[in-house]
Amino acid sequence: MSGAPRFGARLAAASSEHGPLCAGIDPHAALLAAWGLADDATGVERFGRTVVEALAGHVAAVKPQAAFFERHGSRGVAALERVLADARAAGLLTVVDAKRGDIGSTMAAYADAYAGQSPLAGDAVTVSPFLGFGSLRPLLDVAAAHGRGVFVLALTSNPEGAAVQHAVGPDGRSVARALTEDVAAENSGADPLGDVGLVVGATTGPAAAALGLDLAAVNGPLLAPGIGAQGATAEDLRTVFGDARRLVLATSSREVLAAGPDVRALRDAARRSAEQVRSALAG
Repeated sequence: MSGAPRFGARLAAASSEHGPLCAGIDPHAALLAAWGLADDATGVERFGRTVVEALAGHVAAVKPQAAFFERHGSRGVAALERVLADARAAGLLTVVDAKRGDIGSTMAAYADAYAGQSPLAGDAVTVSPFLGFGSLRPLLDVAAAHGRGVFVLALTSNPEGAAVQHAVGPDGRSVARALTEDVAAENSGADPLGDVGLVVGATTGPAAAALGLDLAAVNGPLLAPGIGAQGATAEDLRTVFGDARRLVLATSSREVLAAGPDVRALRDAARRSAEQVRSALAG
């Protein structure tokens, strides 16, 4: 992939064409039942491949949640590989939501799995930096070598996250602010968009501003869960992201997936969500 356009450039182009929406692929038990599928590896594979068939060429990216596949063991992991292969063949960008994080040789192994040449590697992967941003270096380097992206958890909407992300270090910066500045440094000089992004919840309210986060300086994509069924509004986007709204890649799962399993209905739901997001971010 070294000769291919970098992730940031590919994502910028896809978002411009289709709208800044990343549709989740979350085959949890309730959705499988609603689709008339079995809660097993065959069911999650059918679910994921149907979403790819419906949305390829209609959304900027899809985000398969690895845990919903992994819970079915090796056959579930194989199903995820086939979903990713379908997306790759269709030219649909994928963000593997794996939230991996470790140190040393273990992190290097995760890098090979999710950012190297493994069939588990999508176009980007989510990672947890809370063993220190430096612990991500093996994965950042492998991702860069293969033209892939990395989304770093920074400011999440779960109540427990604040205890770590809002904590202030010896230099007076919050953990979230330090991560934001580290990612900005990784993306310095990138055009039109860096390959390293942040995960910032769309329902975190004024936290980013209160913690001194300069999201506009990140120069990379801001993956924003919470839009749609989780209740984030256009006003929430203005509050959370301010003048960094141009960097936002909004994620929506339930609003789109509830329209399945009909391919046309899934496609129509995704188009509506993409237009709503585009309008909200432009407001």
